[in-house]
Amino acid sequence: MSKKRSGGGLSPTQQAAKFLGVSVLAGAVMAGIALPAAGALGLAAKGSVESFDELPTNLKTPPLSQRTAILDSEGGTIATVYSRDRTVVDLKNISPYMQKAIVAIEDSRFYQHGAVDLKGVLRALNKNAQSGGVAQGASTLTQQVVKNVAVEEAGDDPTKVAEATQQTLGRKIRELKYAIQLEEQLSKKEILENYLNITFFGQQAYGVEAASQRYFSKHAKDLDLEQSALLAGIVQSPSRYDPVNDEAEATKRRNTVLQRMAEVGDVSQAEADKAKEQPLGLKVSKPKNGCITAVKGAGFFCDYVREVFLTDPVFGKTQEARAKVWNQGGLTIRTTMDPQAQRSAQKSIKEHVYQDDDVATAATIVQPGTGKILAMGQSRPYGINTKKNETTLNLSVNASMGGGAGYQPGSTFKPIVAAAAIEGGTPATQIYPSPYKMDYPAPVQECNGKVWNEKGVPVSNENESEAGPYDMKTATAKSVNTYYVSLISDIGICPVTEMAAKMGVQRADGRKIQQAPSIALGTQEMSPLTMANAYATFAARGMYCTPVAIESITQRVGEKSKSLQVPKATCSRAMSENTADTINTLLKGVVEDGTGSEAGLGPSRDSAGKTGTTDERYAAWFVGYTPNMAGAVWVGDPAHKRKMQNITIGGVGYEKVFGGRVPGPIWRDMMSGALEGKDAPQFKTVYIPDMPKKEEPGKGDNGNNGDNRGNDNGGNGGGGNDGNTTFPTPTFSIPGNFIQGTTNGNSNGGGGNGGGRG
Repeated sequence: MSKKRSGGGLSPTQQAAKFLGVSVLAGAVMAGIALPAAGALGLAAKGSVESFDELPTNLKTPPLSQRTAILDSEGGTIATVYSRDRTVVDLKNISPYMQKAIVAIEDSRFYQHGAVDLKGVLRALNKNAQSGGVAQGASTLTQQVVKNVAVEEAGDDPTKVAEATQQTLGRKIRELKYAIQLEEQLSKKEILENYLNITFFGQQAYGVEAASQRYFSKHAKDLDLEQSALLAGIVQSPSRYDPVNDEAEATKRRNTVLQRMAEVGDVSQAEADKAKEQPLGLKVSKPKNGCITAVKGAGFFCDYVREVFLTDPVFGKTQEARAKVWNQGGLTIRTTMDPQAQRSAQKSIKEHVYQDDDVATAATIVQPGTGKILAMGQSRPYGINTKKNETTLNLSVNASMGGGAGYQPGSTFKPIVAAAAIEGGTPATQIYPSPYKMDYPAPVQECNGKVWNEKGVPVSNENESEAGPYDMKTATAKSVNTYYVSLISDIGICPVTEMAAKMGVQRADGRKIQQAPSIALGTQEMSPLTMANAYATFAARGMYCTPVAIESITQRVGEKSKSLQVPKATCSRAMSENTADTINTLLKGVVEDGTGSEAGLGPSRDSAGKTGTTDERYAAWFVGYTPNMAGAVWVGDPAHKRKMQNITIGGVGYEKVFGGRVPGPIWRDMMSGALEGKDAPQFKTVYIPDMPKKEEPGKGDNGNNGDNRGNDNGGNGGGGNDGNTTFPTPTFSIPGNFIQGTTNGNSNGGGGNGGGRG
């Protein structure tokens, strides 16, 4: 910055003393800048200068708030967000007409005076004396820069904004001293550049570049004479001279600016008169801000990124500190969103569930081993028009990150129970009687040393044909409730909740998972992101990674850019590789010959997953994965009012919705597109022998007129892939008393109404 002193031979303090002295002696309006009458000041000139000298010498100039660009993993723009729409430009990139127009109308003696224009002060005093009020001010462009800096520092806090603009003597004196400081430090061109970049031009546009784009859809360097005059005229009162809402008033103001430009010699009178005859020539670009502008249906992913920034301590120790950085903007945020995966997710969602359906769907894809969120979408678009089924509620995430209270995951929770059991030593060949109906076994051990000991709480399977005995492979493929209730009763509740915690599984509402055997059937509300990331742990052979959405952030401050620290995924081992491989084998069987057969990706790509359908069919799920992607799809009524029976979804009628019917095909199409052209690695599976022939149950019917395809068909599980299968020594635990007594009742499961249907 050049070191320059402007405005004649007086020192800064002498300028201030002369200024204050003239104002006080005039006995009218202090400095012509809307101060109260001198009689009300109670201030002598000498005392004014002493107070002036005691002020801090350094004006703290905050970085100007600018737009923030949110990008996908390949650098494509997802959305542009800002607290204040501003793009800072150099003076050389601002039309000379614009530079002349703003000086002519706001401070025509800008290049002749210093921080304060004494002639302007006297002129204003005279005018104000004649009017009996404040008819004219005399703030220089430099003083206006100082005031705008204070407003910028105040941000969106209305109290601080009021303090920054209040008409008090103290503020005016501070403004003057800082203006003198700027004149000492900056050249006139630098002050003008600052002014044109900081000033508000109405219509959410801060700075001349944003204003030029807003009103004329062009760059500030391309503004012509009439356009420059219009923008310069807006500054005095952006609401009064708003050309979008009051063309006549804006035209009169523009012509006033043109006439002033002629009077000071910037243009000839003929040029000014010709320009006055021209129409305003607006080509308005509507303000576009926030995640509502997101492309590829990524509004909710964009909103999640914002929530991460505002809640993660890496961006600031306090909420206020983080919000300040976000509102300041100038950020380029490169995210983890894979554009191919996002397009595929939205395409599948749109094809299977319509925006105006009674129910909605939400889907999320995560990369195993990294925690990177690759896609996030839903059928109800991001917006505030509830009549069009728009919403700003992110159905994919927890309440703390902009989502709701979550949804019961039903049987998609069962693999977590299986993982806890296998990790604790239970063999995958474990057999239970698994009748169609039974009571929850009691007592069952809880984590706190207490026991769950409710008796007479019934649980049933989806169909009467589902009657054991079953081993884990078949029970998982067929999604047998009574098997998994027996399993959690055997191993206790605590190993299951501990395994869930290791896999990042938590309730969407932030409450603790309840200590009840019914969690085996998915009774605790979860979000799709939670379930997708949990299953990514299986895909990563037991390594859990916290979800991340941000790859990198650069922040522009002035002419320089710096990198900000971003949250990193934390990975930890949740289970042994053998346990994960066993689960992968079990869930591979679900999509090959079980309830998830409609979700399979075909013989050329290994996939695994689990269906889930809650009681009363308020929610249906499919959560599945390949070795390189994991995804969760939920379908249901966010308000938990519409049961999915006798319902039309995506133009197709359903007597009953199952996890394998609607969510399954959504997942299949979503993942197929997301994985197209990518490697197709195979799972490392384990050998799980079939249950002895004499114990095999009979075949079940297909039920429900085809609505339950795959739900009742027994599954043989996933066999081995050549060279990719291990063969543990088979062990069997065959209890006696295969057929237990049954009780009448519904499938409410210990301590809560349960999901758990296949």
